[in-house]
Amino acid sequence: MKAVGICGSDVHFLKKLQLAHFVVKEPMVIGHECAGIIEEVGTEVKHLVPGDQVALEPGISCWRCDYCKGGSYNLCPDMKFFATPPVHGSLANQVVHPADLCFKLPDNVSLEEGAMCEPLSVGVHACRRGDIRPETNVLVMGAGPIGLVTMLSARAFGAPRIVIVDVDDYRLSVAKDLGADDIVKVSTKME
Repeated sequence: MKAVGICGSDVHFLKKLQLAHFVVKEPMVIGHECAGIIEEVGTEVKHLVPGDQVALEPGISCWRCDYCKGGSYNLCPDMKFFATPPVHGSLANQVVHPADLCFKLPDNVSLEEGAMCEPLSVGVHACRRGDIRPETNVLVMGAGPIGLVTMLSARAFGAPRIVIVDVDDYRLSVAKDLGADDIVKVSTKME
C-alpha cells in the first residue's frame, strides 16, 4: 500500500472501539480508502501486472447471494469490508486482495488521488441516486469529507447552485473555498 486515507469510521473505531454493531475485540489495522502498486498477481489474472498502480474496492462480497448476482454487490449481507471488525484494514505495507476489486489508475491520477476513489464514490453515488442534472439545485447536509466530495460531485454533474450546511465555521470555509455557492451555519442548540 502506498496511500491510505483515514476515514471518520477509522477514528471512531480508534476512539470508541465500536461503530454501530461492529465492535473491536482485538487489535485491528485501520484503513479502507487505499491505493497501491501491484507486486504480484495470480496465474489467472490478465488485466493487472506487477508495477500497475491501483485503487482498491475495500469490500469483498460473497458473489453468491441474490444481491451479488443482481449486480448490487454493495448490499451483500456477507460482505467483508476493510477495517470493519473482524477484518483488518489496508494501513499496512502489503495486502492481498482479489484482482477483480483492484482498479488500474490512469497515468494522470496519483496514488493519493487513487486512495480517494472510495470516498468520492459515495458522492457520485449520492448524485446518481438524487438524479442530479444541470438544472438541479443541491443542498448538502454536512461539510465534512463526505459532504465535500458530494458537493464536488454535484458540481461535476452540472448542479448550478449548491448550498452546504454545517455547524463548524472551518468546514464551511473549506466548502466555500471549494466552490459552494452558499454556506449555512446551523446551531447545535434547540431554541
